[in-house]
Amino acid sequence: MIRRVWPLVAAAVSLGIDAYVLAGVLPQIADSMTTTTAMIGFGVTAFTAAYAVAGPLLSGRLARGGTARALLVALGLFNLGNLVTTLAPGVEVFLASRVVAGVGAGVLTAVATATAAAMVADHERGRAMSLVTFGLSTGTVAGVPVGMLIGQSAGWRWTMALVVLIGVVSMVALALRAKALPRLDAGSGGSAFAVLRSGRTGVGVVAAFLLGVASLGLYTYLLPMAEDRGLGGLGFALVWAWGIGGVTGSALIGRPLDRFGPRPLLVALPALLALSFAVAWLTSSPAAWLVAAAVWGAAGWASVPTLQQALTADRPAQAMPVIAFQMAAMYLGSAVGAALGGALLTAGIRAADLAAWALVPAVLALALTGWIATRAAVRRAPDPAQAEACSVV
Repeated sequence: MIRRVWPLVAAAVSLGIDAYVLAGVLPQIADSMTTTTAMIGFGVTAFTAAYAVAGPLLSGRLARGGTARALLVALGLFNLGNLVTTLAPGVEVFLASRVVAGVGAGVLTAVATATAAAMVADHERGRAMSLVTFGLSTGTVAGVPVGMLIGQSAGWRWTMALVVLIGVVSMVALALRAKALPRLDAGSGGSAFAVLRSGRTGVGVVAAFLLGVASLGLYTYLLPMAEDRGLGGLGFALVWAWGIGGVTGSALIGRPLDRFGPRPLLVALPALLALSFAVAWLTSSPAAWLVAAAVWGAAGWASVPTLQQALTADRPAQAMPVIAFQMAAMYLGSAVGAALGGALLTAGIRAADLAAWALVPAVLALALTGWIATRAAVRRAPDPAQAEACSVV
């Protein structure tokens, strides 16, 4: 399967890196443009806002012209935005370039995930979508350390040049395979918001937002939380435990998702996420924190394809707009979670207690995904002949 979808996975890696790479080099960018770190930080906000708006509104419209065209246009915008970021002479151009990159990223995520699912048999959809999430999580995990490493040795512009390079390689690979890409059902031209009329989809989008607030939002404060617990020396190991957990979870969730369906995982994964927060809140044990960080990363990232499968398995024709709203909600949740964490710290809340506050959206998400589990399509075992004919390459 990986041979069929690897260009989509590579594109997701570049997107994942881009979403977080600036976090490690914000001070360098601010110094080079003679502005404040806070002003450069608005670039992250601009990217996230453009991502959230563009995915639901533009993915279907672009896909009506063909899957390859939609992917190449999205990657083209993404690469163009990052190239302009690399060369930006001042903060105004920098911020505008982040909007362009965010538009491309929002469309790319929705179309790439729906395309991966459409390229395989029904009993392989979970693995196909989880591979795209694997690319996103790998890029996210690598983004900050890679950005800092290259930024410190060669400058932040070379950090962004790496993102452009990966994006261009993905674009060339997709162009070469354009004829093999399936045509997606892009609807008849109605409003992209029509999919939200389904109660299950609406609840799923809210759940994705809450999971983004809890998992990705809290990750912003992992190091301050550890330091407040007297575990500052463990910070590097905790970041990698979270990252390795996320990559492993997204890589391995596909097979159980295809075999058992999303129902049990919709309950188990948010529950594990909440449990990891409880451990971080209630203990200062280094071993417990390392395990909790790994479980946190694994459960948070594995929940992404699980929710996608639950919302689209019985209606693949609506996969693209549903995934667009889900991913937009997740990244918005990440931004809101980071902002709420900062507000709580400003209000005098201890960093160590942020895990307790994150339990609130995590438990709410668990309640919603549990409700979705009662309404998700029942997993049916594939026909043996079909499974043999469509076996993984």
